[in-house]
Amino acid sequence: MTTRPLQHIRVLDFGQYLAGPFVGMMLADLGAEVIRIDPPGGPCLKEPAADMLSRGKTAVTLDLKAREDLTIARDLIARSDVVIENFRPGVMERLGLGPKNLFAINPRIVSLSLPGFASADPVLGNLPAWEAIIAARTGQFTDMGLNRRLMGINPSFTPLTLASAYGAAFGAMAVQFALHARDDNGGEHIEVPLASALLEGLIYNCEQIEDYPQRYKSPREVELDRRAIEGLPTDLSFAELEEFLDPFYRTYTCADGRGFYVVAGSVKTHPRRVLETLGLTDLADDLPDFDAYLDRTDWPDDWALRNYPVGDRDRDRVSTAMKAAFLTRPPHEWEELFGAAKAPATAQRFSQEWLADPHALASGLIVEVEDPRHGKMRQLGNVAWLAGDPGALDKRSGPEPDNTPIADILAEPKRSGVVGTATNGWLCGLKVLDLTNVIAGPTIGSTLARFGARVTSVQPVEPSVDPWNTVVFGLHAHRGKDSILLNLRSEDGQDAFRRLIADSDVITMNGTDEQRDALGLGEAQLAAINPRLILVQIDAFGGPARGPKSDHLGYDDLAQAATGVMVRFGGGMQTPEEHAHFGTIDVLTGYCACVALGAALLRLQETGKGGVARASLAAAGNLIQGQLMYDFEGRAPFDEPSGREALGWGPFYHCYRASDGWMFFAAPTERQSALLAVAELADLAEISETELTAALTERFAARPASYWARAFEGTSSTVMPLGSLHQTRDAALQLESAGDADLNRATFSTIRHDLHPMGRWCDLVAPNAVRPSRAKITIPGPMPKYGADTRRILLNLGFPEDQIETMIESGAVSESWSEKYLPE
Repeated sequence: MTTRPLQHIRVLDFGQYLAGPFVGMMLADLGAEVIRIDPPGGPCLKEPAADMLSRGKTAVTLDLKAREDLTIARDLIARSDVVIENFRPGVMERLGLGPKNLFAINPRIVSLSLPGFASADPVLGNLPAWEAIIAARTGQFTDMGLNRRLMGINPSFTPLTLASAYGAAFGAMAVQFALHARDDNGGEHIEVPLASALLEGLIYNCEQIEDYPQRYKSPREVELDRRAIEGLPTDLSFAELEEFLDPFYRTYTCADGRGFYVVAGSVKTHPRRVLETLGLTDLADDLPDFDAYLDRTDWPDDWALRNYPVGDRDRDRVSTAMKAAFLTRPPHEWEELFGAAKAPATAQRFSQEWLADPHALASGLIVEVEDPRHGKMRQLGNVAWLAGDPGALDKRSGPEPDNTPIADILAEPKRSGVVGTATNGWLCGLKVLDLTNVIAGPTIGSTLARFGARVTSVQPVEPSVDPWNTVVFGLHAHRGKDSILLNLRSEDGQDAFRRLIADSDVITMNGTDEQRDALGLGEAQLAAINPRLILVQIDAFGGPARGPKSDHLGYDDLAQAATGVMVRFGGGMQTPEEHAHFGTIDVLTGYCACVALGAALLRLQETGKGGVARASLAAAGNLIQGQLMYDFEGRAPFDEPSGREALGWGPFYHCYRASDGWMFFAAPTERQSALLAVAELADLAEISETELTAALTERFAARPASYWARAFEGTSSTVMPLGSLHQTRDAALQLESAGDADLNRATFSTIRHDLHPMGRWCDLVAPNAVRPSRAKITIPGPMPKYGADTRRILLNLGFPEDQIETMIESGAVSESWSEKYLPE
């Protein structure tokens, strides 16, 4: 029996910079043997982060332009399972290591390419795809969140490498799913364009719904609409902006002047828990509370406590009372009280503080590695793991060059085995029972559906979460699923639940260990039900080990606050801001959970053992900061770009305004030589970098962005006009009614679901971040109305019609939460 999930898998990691090495690190963290293939001169990334990304790997230096070294590479490929690379399109083909060459060497090889843009994209495919160029083209820097729009700040820059994080998670899951299916499908070549992954990761920021009901708009959105209608400027100060934040989605100042963030507005029990923890029970009793699924015309009051956002009438008095209460204690005391009360909130932290946080270290979210170059090094821990894996906390430092036992490997026989010829989805036949809600959890099931899994969503007969989170966000997160509503407090509901479990291969849930065990889904309980059953569990602050906050509740923004994202983005402890985009960490957590499931499926093939596959919001919060998420004595300062005025990392990686709008200039490797190659900029090559930003600002403003883009063609430097997420969505739109969407040619693809059962059209990003050469990708169907499949699912489980009628009448099951698909 293998002791690590991927112990039987060998990976050749040709990746450079971030995305490729991230995938290799994830697979090594799960037990794979990962060999880093270095070019002469070593890895291209010359930062301590490169040592972190190389942990658990060995290394060999190969000059792939030299015949002898290329032969060694080919011999290693013949004895490996996976090849990872993120070169520009065409590089591996020119070396004789393209997909066809790899299959000829090893028919069972799974190869992964991580280009910046789709290789088949006739416009973008060959561009130098630096991280910020991908972000600029996709639209990540433009209209970056409600705060920045209300303050009139556009564009905004972030140092967080979202495209590489999303792309790496897609890549790691896809590789494992392909390995799981290769007895049927054979070897596989997979392309994950990072820009495609980025747009999928930011889906909730470009989702569009026809005639979107006013009731779901936050105070900030209402104020933006008002200013647009009245022709008023968007020029709010940060202090003014704070007053437009919902009382249950904002930072409060504590007794020591530090921030404490509350996110508790959409689960019906959470706002009351927050107020009671603050000693404001009388206020909670005085606030209106009724069914959030009523149409607004039927509301008995201005708003409901279980429905985001707080109404205009009560917003100020709730905020004022909460402000006064928070000033009575420091944040660490509030954190303990809120955690014990199951009220979602957390202290704001800097990333450097998170790296030394007692919970982060105890839980294994942060690990300490003895590194030969940096000494004791604190690093982000696993982003995906299996419960009970003995190696999840045991990290080996990144390799010294050429420490791979090449001769021993080359003495092994070449990889052999069944070479399947099917073209099914990698997860075809897999039955998934989805017990999740909101965004992160449901993302797991909707992602699995594209690979052929059959997913059944189970929700309670009386919803605990408001329709903004369940329906509006569910339009994407619950695509491709069947829906049943069960009352698990009833005997008949429990009977149906047990039958669903017995018919499932995988169960997904978002909840703490306490909540998991209460459902009867602990590791020992699962093994007793079915030793092959896999539970995929995500939570807020879980890690491979237990820590003081393991059972604290939380959401995306709370992971941002706890791990340092909000303080960095806002520019300091007095001005923390959420990182602009809905679901920044939520969606990534769902993808990381799929990475964990991939490892669990491969372990199941080898050992017959199921178990618990894990990920968490805090672990994904580490990953989006991956390039920065390390510390050691003597580390350079944490001085990455932050705050509202940030536009880049120095003059060679920076947003500039051209004569016709904003653009991003990226020359991080060529630097001064890039300027020398352009006549209008050559004289600036001698200017000091402290003066160069201002000089380039003046020079770039003289001509349009297209001129500067042409000026840098054919080099490793480039200029990209800043797009917006909405422009990217609209330019890639295909109609559902026109038939199957083309997922493979362009980098971006979105679908207008003009036949949606909601009765409104909605625009959603197509599932095109993962592009296999052989396996089928399914475009998941629209999210059904909650409960729409209850009767059919019960019939399939063997319940007779008369018993189903009785179950519906008794409230053991239900076919609907509301009259309308989307309450108005």
